[in-house]
Amino acid sequence: MHRGKGMKFVGDSRVPAERKPNIPKDYSEYPGKTEAFWPNFLLKEWMVGAVFLIGFLCLTIAHEPPLEKIADPSDTAYIPLPDWYFLFLYQLLKYSYASGPYNAIGAFIIPGLAFGALLLAPFIDRGPERRPSKRPLATGFMLLALAGITFLTWESVAHHDWEAAAQQGKIVAEVEFDKEDEGYKIFEANGCISCHGGDLQGGAGSPALVDTGLTPEEVADIAKNGKGAMPPGMFKGTDEELQKLAEFISGLESK
Repeated sequence: MHRGKGMKFVGDSRVPAERKPNIPKDYSEYPGKTEAFWPNFLLKEWMVGAVFLIGFLCLTIAHEPPLEKIADPSDTAYIPLPDWYFLFLYQLLKYSYASGPYNAIGAFIIPGLAFGALLLAPFIDRGPERRPSKRPLATGFMLLALAGITFLTWESVAHHDWEAAAQQGKIVAEVEFDKEDEGYKIFEANGCISCHGGDLQGGAGSPALVDTGLTPEEVADIAKNGKGAMPPGMFKGTDEELQKLAEFISGLESK
């Protein structure tokens, strides 16, 4: 069947009976206006990506990563801190109405409503205008979100104890000791592990018990009478157990 200017179609359809090879246009006819996606445009994208990748690689080589000590699940005094882009959510969970028994409000409801409003903004305000001043609803949602995120992030940074964070994550020399040692068992039985950690590396506000340089008598006195943030009366064992604990801690030295 023939239609149009000598074109042949399959039956009554608009599918051409004779297919020609898909030859890309000669974009030299439109200088400066358009270009082929492959390879012209894609090659430029790859080159820009390679520059950024090499830049990040150089930064990782030049700057030592801020690593902390190996995570100790027994260290209940450790204060975690998320990455900077989650600090606003971290700060939100510090408020009384979004923490404790109301964790679900701070973790799900408030963030869900906020991000849901941003997602719905393009559907609520469907005007053709592109200028922000002509789209008050979408612009208002975005400005409110930016203001809230900026404020909460700033509050989190300003009220975080950075010195304690650096101290609790400080990498200290490791020491090998026998966890079957009677002194360690006394250490564990008296709950010392909750502050000083199972590897005795310390935590937030609690010093490491490795390389203390203290004599057994000094260790026993601190365990019994306390020192600094450690209150007196924490040790509940006998004098004999106290002596074994003091000798164990005093003998801990890194290699």
